[in-house]
Amino acid sequence: MIDVHCHILPGLDDGSRGLEESLEMAESAIADGITRVVATPHASSSYVFDFARVRECRDELQKHLGDRLLLATGCDFHMSPENMIALREDAPRFCINQKNYLLVEFNEFSIPPAMDHRLHELQLAGLRPVITHPERNAILRARPERLKQWVQHGSFVQVTGGSLTGSFGVGAQEDAWRWIDEGLVHFVASDAHNTRTRPLVLRAAYDAVEAQFGKEKAEALFEENPLAAFEGQELPHVPEVLDESSEPRKKKFFFF
Repeated sequence: MIDVHCHILPGLDDGSRGLEESLEMAESAIADGITRVVATPHASSSYVFDFARVRECRDELQKHLGDRLLLATGCDFHMSPENMIALREDAPRFCINQKNYLLVEFNEFSIPPAMDHRLHELQLAGLRPVITHPERNAILRARPERLKQWVQHGSFVQVTGGSLTGSFGVGAQEDAWRWIDEGLVHFVASDAHNTRTRPLVLRAAYDAVEAQFGKEKAEALFEENPLAAFEGQELPHVPEVLDESSEPRKKKFFFF
């Protein structure tokens, strides 16, 4: 499995608190069957994104891990005016493995209509926006039609593995499963922050998706699409989005 969203680098944001915890997170990933991890510290008003520092932390952690786990970098990008200016100056530093997929996180207080235009701007610049964990965003859960419109216009969606297994509550769990069923989800990632409440694991979520939708879907969301994003390639699996008149593909989900 390949994890395209986690906060494993020490001391950069609200993720790992130090090198020891980062190494413990890495060991957890290795034991869980994860082979590549994209370290994605926040780029927001609360956490300034310093690419040189990010790469320094990544290199130090990789030195300790050797070839047991491959680390790359990206970020959890907030579309503030300042970030948008920095993105225009040098976009790859913010993207997954410095290619062209960009994780985009929205806050839970306001998603103004201007964000639709900003997503379009990203695409015009040759970037591929990936909306992170919308199932944990109260605004998008209340207005799922906005998410569907973004996907129909070329954005992608990543849900959190813990949401599928119930770690973020029943509401997030139900929406994450429903959106997979509706063809809105392209990646599952850990969004790991620590070794306790937000660990760097994906196997339980993988097994749950395989049980619900089959091995092909699980491989698409946890392996093949993440690998394509890691390499900056077209996604091999882009499901058809159900329209309003379509019958759900699944009538009932059995939560784990």
